[in-house]
Amino acid sequence: EQPYEHGECGKSFSWSSDLINHGNIHTGERAYTCLECGKSFSHRSNFIKHSKIHTRRKPYKCWECGKNFRQSSDLISDLIEHQRIHTRERPYKCPKCGKSFSDSSTLTQH
Repeated sequence: EQPYEHGECGKSFSWSSDLINHGNIHTGERAYTCLECGKSFSHRSNFIKHSKIHTRRKPYKCWECGKNFRQSSDLISDLIEHQRIHTRERPYKCPKCGKSFSDSSTLTQH
């Protein structure tokens, strides 16, 4: 059930806090500002995620080579991509020439 509906766009939410956060999209309000670089955010969760780029802490480690990563949520995909260095997996194939790549962005650049 989603009893909280935004009056302007009609989008519904299960939690009142989600409705409030959603409202920032329409107002353009960016209440969360990074003191390090000045970048501002409308959602607290995005601000918290961003603030981690300013720390040197990298608690998530590749079990194969020991390379460290900053956060698990966003970097799980990076860790999976990184593991392909060790497995030599190349799942992205160019449909024109057949060359394979370990990540989609390299295929796109190719």
